[in-house]
Amino acid sequence: MVVLNDKSQQTSTEFCMPSEAYLSFMQERSEKIFASVKEAAQQSGRDPQEITLCAVSKTVDVDAVIAALRVGYTDFGENRPQELERKLGLLAGYQEYEDAPRHIWHMIGNLQTNKINHVLACRPHLIHSIASFELARAVAQRASVQGIVQNVLLEVNVSGEVSKSGMTPREINELFDAFLELGSSLKVCGLMTMAPAGDALLAQKTFEGLRILRDKLAQEYHTNELVHLSMGMSEDYREAIAEGATIIRLGRIVFDDCFEFIR
Repeated sequence: MVVLNDKSQQTSTEFCMPSEAYLSFMQERSEKIFASVKEAAQQSGRDPQEITLCAVSKTVDVDAVIAALRVGYTDFGENRPQELERKLGLLAGYQEYEDAPRHIWHMIGNLQTNKINHVLACRPHLIHSIASFELARAVAQRASVQGIVQNVLLEVNVSGEVSKSGMTPREINELFDAFLELGSSLKVCGLMTMAPAGDALLAQKTFEGLRILRDKLAQEYHTNELVHLSMGMSEDYREAIAEGATIIRLGRIVFDDCFEFIR
């Protein structure tokens, strides 16, 4: 597996195939993860098929993405627009990738307005990180120019941590009308949040807060389009599933053989 740093993210234009040892690790780890997700869903009375596992490939290169495809992952997430472009460029025309029954890309990281066109050109299935009304308006305008409909999630800072980006629940409530009026080129499909690290109880409360906010908006605006709750990462995905996550974003637990799988 090739691990990326800032320099390699900017300059690497080719990739190696995954080693047999790494493929073996990925196969074993994926079986554990899929079983854990299924168990967490069933314990919460949910259908595991309701949950999309987004493999966050921001710190690995294309060889790891190929390995992930081989062992059953279908959805991938990137934090940086230039890295999303680079990976898609390398994979384009690669037969094993093209022949895969499904490969879907998500933009999950902070998005600046000067990078919107780069992201939209990649045609991501979903942008998870609409952290302000101004950003949503800019994405809607650029998508309209390109003649596409862009699916997005509104990023909510449920926990109130100053280190987290996103709108407050109050801002979401106050601005939701305005989001719905941005036009047909922007489709709000749900909400996204990140929980405080290292505290399962706080994580559970954060995810509960996002679910309650989504349900409140859906009821007030009589909409069934807020289908997605993107929440839960390598350390807290089971808490997220218990609170209704439809997308979990897993990075280290998927790709890093040094990350200890404990459940």
